[in-house]
This record gives sequence, structure tokens and C-alpha cells, in this order.
Amino acid sequence: MMYRSFLLSLALGLLLPAHATVDVSGNGGFCLFELPEDGGKRRYINLNIVQYVELGKDEFKIVYGGGALGSGYESKFALKGPEEGKALLDALGKAAQACAPK
Repeated sequence: MMYRSFLLSLALGLLLPAHATVDVSGNGGFCLFELPEDGGKRRYINLNIVQYVELGKDEFKIVYGGGALGSGYESKFALKGPEEGKALLDALGKAAQACAPK
């Protein structure tokens, strides 16, 4: 678990938006991260179930849940530019680090 948290924080050290929120309650390994708004809805993901993140020039993708290839879920977000993707990755990394066991 600690190894996975380290890899997640390392991989996500490039992504997060300023509006990210984190639940650091320590209950059951639950670590909330607010995803960018989609159609006026506020959505959150548990960072402990993220499998991988893809950062392209104009798209950001988070794949989570599911144990077998193709059995999980994904969230994709259009980016206005590389700076927005970098900021999102930074915020994601900070949220993962904040949830890591102390």
C-alpha cells in the first residue's frame, strides 16, 4: 500500500488544479480528489483506486477502478494547453502526498 501511494504521488506530482480538495481523515485509505467540473457537476475520485494517468497536449485522462485490463473506468478532460495539464498533475500529486501515511 505504501509503495502504491509513493508511485501515485510520484506519477501525479505533475497534475492538480487549484480547486482540488482532499479528505485526509485516514479512514479506510480514502483519499478524495475533486475532478474538473463536467456539465456543472462536482465529481470526486478516490485516489487509492487510480491505475494510471495520461497527459497529452490537449487531453488529460485518469483510469481507475477495475482489476483486469479494460474493466475499470476513465475520466477524460479537454485541456486548454500544456500548462493546464501540468497544473492538474501537480494538484493530483499534492493530494496524493497529503493522504500518504505519516
